Amino acid sequence: MNELILSARGLKKTYVVGKRSLEVLRGVDLEIERGDFVALRGASGTGKSTLLHLIGGLDTPNAGEIIYNGENLAAFLESRLTNFRNRRVGFVFQAYHLLPELTALENVCLSARIARIPAVTAEKRACELLARVGLGERLEHKPSELSGGEQQRVAIARALINEPELLLADEPTGNLDSHTGQEIIELLKQLRAEKQMTLVIATHDAKVAATAPRVIELVDGLIAA
Repeated sequence: MNELILSARGLKKTYVVGKRSLEVLRGVDLEIERGDFVALRGASGTGKSTLLHLIGGLDTPNAGEIIYNGENLAAFLESRLTNFRNRRVGFVFQAYHLLPELTALENVCLSARIARIPAVTAEKRACELLARVGLGERLEHKPSELSGGEQQRVAIARALINEPELLLADEPTGNLDSHTGQEIIELLKQLRAEKQMTLVIATHDAKVAATAPRVIELVDGLIAA
Protein backbone atom coordinates (compact mmCIF):
# COMPACT_ATOMS: atom_id res chain seq x y z
CA MET A 1 0.00 0.00 0.00
CA ASN A 2 1.19 3.53 -0.74
CA GLU A 3 1.77 6.08 2.02
CA LEU A 4 -1.36 7.46 3.66
CA ILE A 5 -1.58 11.24 3.70
CA LEU A 6 -4.85 11.22 5.61
CA SER A 7 -6.88 8.80 7.68
CA ALA A 8 -10.24 9.55 9.28
CA ARG A 9 -12.02 7.32 11.76
CA GLY A 10 -15.56 7.53 13.07
CA LEU A 11 -16.19 11.13 12.00
CA LYS A 12 -19.45 12.55 13.26
CA LYS A 13 -20.73 16.08 12.82
CA THR A 14 -23.97 17.57 14.08
CA TYR A 15 -25.11 21.16 13.67
CA VAL A 16 -27.67 22.80 15.94
CA VAL A 17 -30.13 24.99 14.03
CA GLY A 18 -32.49 26.71 16.44
CA LYS A 19 -34.00 23.93 18.54
CA ARG A 20 -33.22 21.29 15.96
CA SER A 21 -30.10 19.10 15.70
CA LEU A 22 -28.99 18.21 12.20
CA GLU A 23 -26.77 15.12 12.04
CA VAL A 24 -24.69 15.56 8.88
CA LEU A 25 -21.99 12.90 9.29
CA ARG A 26 -22.83 9.74 11.20
CA GLY A 27 -19.53 7.86 11.53
CA VAL A 28 -17.33 8.18 8.44
CA ASP A 29 -14.12 6.21 7.94
CA LEU A 30 -11.84 7.39 5.15
CA GLU A 31 -8.28 6.79 3.97
CA ILE A 32 -6.54 8.81 1.28
CA GLU A 33 -3.12 7.92 -0.09
CA ARG A 34 -0.53 10.45 -1.11
CA GLY A 35 -1.04 11.38 -4.76
CA ASP A 36 -4.62 10.10 -4.87
CA PHE A 37 -7.35 11.73 -6.96
CA VAL A 38 -10.60 11.08 -5.11
CA ALA A 39 -14.15 12.23 -5.84
CA LEU A 40 -16.63 12.51 -2.97
CA ARG A 41 -19.98 12.10 -4.66
CA GLY A 42 -23.48 12.52 -3.29
CA ALA A 43 -26.66 14.55 -3.47
CA SER A 44 -26.99 17.90 -1.75
CA GLY A 45 -27.11 17.49 2.01
CA THR A 46 -25.29 14.16 2.20
CA GLY A 47 -22.27 15.64 3.99
CA LYS A 48 -19.72 16.06 1.18
CA SER A 49 -18.80 19.65 1.95
CA THR A 50 -18.79 19.00 5.69
CA LEU A 51 -16.38 16.09 5.24
CA LEU A 52 -14.15 18.21 3.03
CA HIS A 53 -14.12 21.00 5.60
CA LEU A 54 -13.23 18.57 8.38
CA ILE A 55 -10.27 16.98 6.60
CA GLY A 56 -9.02 20.43 5.59
CA GLY A 57 -9.11 21.73 9.15
CA LEU A 58 -11.83 24.32 8.46
CA ASP A 59 -14.13 22.67 10.98
CA THR A 60 -13.86 20.12 13.80
CA PRO A 61 -15.82 16.89 14.24
CA ASN A 62 -18.07 16.17 17.22
CA ALA A 63 -16.54 12.70 17.38
CA GLY A 64 -13.82 10.74 15.63
CA GLU A 65 -10.27 11.62 14.62
CA ILE A 66 -8.39 12.86 11.58
CA ILE A 67 -4.77 11.78 11.20
CA TYR A 68 -2.74 13.84 8.72
CA ASN A 69 0.78 12.61 7.92
CA GLY A 70 0.69 10.61 11.13
CA GLU A 71 -0.47 13.47 13.37
CA ASN A 72 -3.88 14.02 14.94
CA LEU A 73 -5.36 17.35 13.83
CA ALA A 74 -7.24 17.58 17.13
CA ALA A 75 -3.90 17.96 18.92
CA PHE A 76 -2.90 21.01 16.89
CA LEU A 77 -2.95 24.36 18.65
CA GLU A 78 -4.95 27.02 16.79
CA SER A 79 -1.79 28.69 15.48
CA ARG A 80 -0.52 25.41 14.07
CA LEU A 81 -3.91 24.57 12.59
CA THR A 82 -3.97 27.96 10.87
CA ASN A 83 -0.53 27.28 9.44
CA PHE A 84 -1.67 23.82 8.32
CA ARG A 85 -4.61 25.31 6.42
CA ASN A 86 -2.48 28.02 4.87
CA ARG A 87 0.62 26.05 3.91
CA ARG A 88 -0.33 22.39 3.55
CA VAL A 89 -3.85 22.55 2.09
CA GLY A 90 -5.27 24.42 -0.89
CA PHE A 91 -9.02 25.14 -1.07
CA VAL A 92 -11.15 25.74 -4.17
CA PHE A 93 -14.79 26.64 -3.53
CA GLN A 94 -17.89 26.71 -5.70
CA ALA A 95 -18.43 30.43 -5.04
CA TYR A 96 -14.79 31.39 -5.81
CA HIS A 97 -14.50 33.69 -2.73
CA LEU A 98 -12.39 36.29 -4.50
CA LEU A 99 -12.12 39.74 -2.96
CA PRO A 100 -13.94 42.08 -5.39
CA GLU A 101 -11.71 45.09 -4.76
CA LEU A 102 -8.51 43.18 -5.61
CA THR A 103 -7.11 42.29 -9.03
CA ALA A 104 -6.54 38.69 -10.09
CA LEU A 105 -2.87 39.05 -9.22
CA GLU A 106 -3.61 40.55 -5.80
CA ASN A 107 -6.18 37.84 -5.01
CA VAL A 108 -3.67 35.10 -5.79
CA CYS A 109 -0.89 36.80 -3.80
CA LEU A 110 -3.07 37.17 -0.71
CA SER A 111 -2.53 33.65 0.69
CA ALA A 112 1.21 33.93 0.12
CA ARG A 113 1.36 37.23 1.97
CA ILE A 114 -0.54 35.69 4.90
CA ALA A 115 2.10 32.94 4.90
CA ARG A 116 4.78 35.68 5.11
CA ILE A 117 6.26 34.81 1.74
CA PRO A 118 8.27 37.83 0.50
CA ALA A 119 6.26 40.09 -1.81
CA VAL A 120 8.63 39.67 -4.75
CA THR A 121 8.52 35.88 -4.47
CA ALA A 122 4.74 35.86 -4.06
CA GLU A 123 4.16 38.06 -7.12
CA LYS A 124 6.53 36.02 -9.28
CA ARG A 125 4.84 32.79 -8.24
CA ALA A 126 1.36 34.30 -8.76
CA CYS A 127 2.24 35.51 -12.26
CA GLU A 128 3.52 32.06 -13.17
CA LEU A 129 0.40 30.36 -11.83
CA LEU A 130 -1.99 32.76 -13.55
CA ALA A 131 -0.14 32.17 -16.81
CA ARG A 132 -0.38 28.41 -16.22
CA VAL A 133 -4.16 28.58 -15.78
CA GLY A 134 -4.51 30.67 -18.94
CA LEU A 135 -4.85 34.12 -17.40
CA GLY A 136 -1.44 35.61 -18.07
CA GLU A 137 -3.06 38.55 -19.83
CA ARG A 138 -5.66 39.17 -17.11
CA LEU A 139 -3.45 39.95 -14.11
CA GLU A 140 -4.88 43.42 -13.49
CA HIS A 141 -8.53 42.50 -13.99
CA LYS A 142 -10.89 42.46 -11.01
CA PRO A 143 -13.40 39.63 -10.46
CA SER A 144 -16.27 41.67 -11.93
CA GLU A 145 -14.30 41.87 -15.18
CA LEU A 146 -13.83 38.10 -15.39
CA SER A 147 -16.18 35.30 -16.44
CA GLY A 148 -17.17 32.57 -13.99
CA GLY A 149 -14.63 30.18 -15.48
CA GLU A 150 -11.90 32.81 -15.28
CA GLN A 151 -12.75 33.55 -11.66
CA GLN A 152 -12.49 29.85 -10.84
CA ARG A 153 -9.08 29.74 -12.53
CA VAL A 154 -7.96 32.64 -10.32
CA ALA A 155 -9.25 30.70 -7.30
CA ILE A 156 -7.27 27.64 -8.38
CA ALA A 157 -4.10 29.69 -8.77
CA ARG A 158 -4.69 31.17 -5.31
CA ALA A 159 -5.11 27.67 -3.85
CA LEU A 160 -1.77 26.60 -5.32
CA ILE A 161 0.43 29.58 -4.50
CA ASN A 162 1.72 28.13 -1.21
CA GLU A 163 2.50 24.82 -2.94
CA PRO A 164 0.11 22.64 -0.89
CA GLU A 165 0.37 18.88 -0.84
CA LEU A 166 -3.41 18.44 -0.53
CA LEU A 167 -5.91 20.25 -2.79
CA LEU A 168 -9.58 20.20 -1.77
CA ALA A 169 -12.18 21.36 -4.30
CA ASP A 170 -15.79 21.79 -3.16
CA GLU A 171 -18.19 21.67 -6.13
CA PRO A 172 -15.62 23.49 -8.32
CA THR A 173 -17.87 23.27 -11.39
CA GLY A 174 -21.16 24.02 -9.62
CA ASN A 175 -21.48 27.59 -10.93
CA LEU A 176 -20.19 26.84 -14.43
CA ASP A 177 -21.69 25.60 -17.67
CA SER A 178 -20.81 22.03 -18.65
CA HIS A 179 -18.08 22.97 -21.16
CA THR A 180 -16.31 25.37 -18.80
CA GLY A 181 -16.74 22.90 -15.96
CA GLN A 182 -15.01 20.19 -17.97
CA GLU A 183 -12.14 22.57 -18.69
CA ILE A 184 -11.74 23.26 -14.96
CA ILE A 185 -11.67 19.55 -14.13
CA GLU A 186 -9.06 18.89 -16.82
CA LEU A 187 -6.99 21.78 -15.46
CA LEU A 188 -7.17 20.38 -11.92
CA LYS A 189 -6.10 16.95 -13.17
CA GLN A 190 -3.15 18.41 -15.07
CA LEU A 191 -2.01 20.53 -12.14
CA ARG A 192 -2.28 17.57 -9.78
CA ALA A 193 0.02 15.55 -12.04
CA GLU A 194 2.48 18.40 -12.55
CA LYS A 195 2.74 19.30 -8.88
CA GLN A 196 2.33 15.77 -7.52
CA MET A 197 -0.51 16.75 -5.21
CA THR A 198 -3.31 14.80 -3.63
CA LEU A 199 -6.66 15.97 -5.02
CA VAL A 200 -10.08 15.51 -3.44
CA ILE A 201 -13.18 16.86 -5.20
CA ALA A 202 -16.66 17.01 -3.68
CA THR A 203 -19.35 16.92 -6.36
CA HIS A 204 -22.97 15.97 -6.99
CA ASP A 205 -22.22 15.59 -10.72
CA ALA A 206 -21.78 11.99 -11.85
CA LYS A 207 -19.75 13.06 -14.91
CA VAL A 208 -17.31 15.04 -12.77
CA ALA A 209 -16.99 12.17 -10.30
CA ALA A 210 -16.31 9.73 -13.14
CA THR A 211 -13.09 11.60 -14.04
CA ALA A 212 -11.52 10.40 -10.77
CA PRO A 213 -9.91 6.96 -10.46
CA ARG A 214 -11.57 6.56 -7.07
CA VAL A 215 -15.13 7.58 -6.23
CA ILE A 216 -16.51 7.58 -2.70
CA GLU A 217 -20.30 7.76 -2.45
CA LEU A 218 -21.86 9.55 0.51
CA VAL A 219 -25.47 8.72 1.40
CA ASP A 220 -27.21 10.22 4.43
CA GLY A 221 -23.96 11.05 6.19
CA LEU A 222 -22.36 7.66 5.65
CA ILE A 223 -20.06 6.20 3.02
CA ALA A 224 -22.02 3.75 0.89
CA ALA A 225 -20.71 0.19 0.98
